[in-house]
Amino acid sequence: MPLSHDHFRTTVATYLTRHPHERERLGALLDALDRTGDDLASRSAFTGHVTCGAIVVDQLGRVLHVLHLAGGELLAPGGHTEPPDQSLAAALRELHEKTGIPPQAVTPWPGYETVPLDINIHDVEAHPGEGEPGHLHFDLWFLFRLHNAAEAPVVLREGEVDGVEWRPVDRVNSPTLHEKLLKVPPVAEPETANASALIYNDRGEYLLHLRDYFPGRIREPGMWSLLGGGREPQDVTLEHTVRRELAEEAGLGIAELAPFGTEYACDDTGATVPIAIYAGRWNGDPRELHLTEGVMLAWFTPSDLHRLRIADTTSDLVRRHAAGFQAGTVSQSGLAPEGKRRTSPHGTVLNIIGVHLYLERHDGTVLLGLRHPDSTFAPSTWHVLAVH
Repeated sequence: MPLSHDHFRTTVATYLTRHPHERERLGALLDALDRTGDDLASRSAFTGHVTCGAIVVDQLGRVLHVLHLAGGELLAPGGHTEPPDQSLAAALRELHEKTGIPPQAVTPWPGYETVPLDINIHDVEAHPGEGEPGHLHFDLWFLFRLHNAAEAPVVLREGEVDGVEWRPVDRVNSPTLHEKLLKVPPVAEPETANASALIYNDRGEYLLHLRDYFPGRIREPGMWSLLGGGREPQDVTLEHTVRRELAEEAGLGIAELAPFGTEYACDDTGATVPIAIYAGRWNGDPRELHLTEGVMLAWFTPSDLHRLRIADTTSDLVRRHAAGFQAGTVSQSGLAPEGKRRTSPHGTVLNIIGVHLYLERHDGTVLLGLRHPDSTFAPSTWHVLAVH
């Protein structure tokens, strides 16, 4: 599913919780996010569009740079987003295309699984011969570490990249990247990481999973929790982890999941394990899902939580999300513009039938419409044409 306006909005909002002093510097990007008609994932959006890049650090603490033929500059590998991209997978794709390093050879830096290390804005000169006016690039830089340089030989992309250089942090070109890299802990945290899904519906209910009661064998035995689990070697990102866990545990696929935050828990050895939380909307019946782990799935409102055997951290997550939802700061994929509270239009009848038109052209493309940001269902998302 292509990257949506809400996905970018959520990513930027999460970034600004860490760097609130950068709000003024990112004013042009925030203005673009307020213009819901702009497709920030499209390189033809000449009011400004998003690019993604990979900051790759090797085992010696050096940062990967590539020499771009177009501008003759040494920069981290990155580029435009494309329709198949999801989340930081765009940065991984660009890394592979520019250098040949496969996504499996790197791991998101602990604590940066769902949030960029840095966001920058820069001007791009006009190219009249290619029909491109001057415009802005909104650069999202994600942080990765390379497992073993010997197992990931660099194969440069001909015609775009002419060289590669591993630079120490004090020689990184970008001042903001340099500043942030200096603050990253030099000792990598354990590979262990988890991801969980905070799933909610249009009624303001949250999907919880009753775990098996096997003390000593599973975490939080007999408690209500979020669906999710630990990262496995084949998971390129923690979004892949949570999607795999949803499919394996319940046969559940969520169209769009967006990062909501990062929690921390202790494993059996006492080590701290980060848990990336992804929020997504689903309006199905959990009784129809094929549950392979645990006892049952059920919907609960935040007011029900005090009656459940549930961890305080899980309860706090639900209540925090619900508070934003009720205040209009949470959209179907995480966060929405401040003051955008969704209410049902006057005269809305709750049990209704909807008709959807799936229109496919001979070349395999499908007609979609961008829903209004104030729509009660799926605001600011691309959707097939539909009517009550």
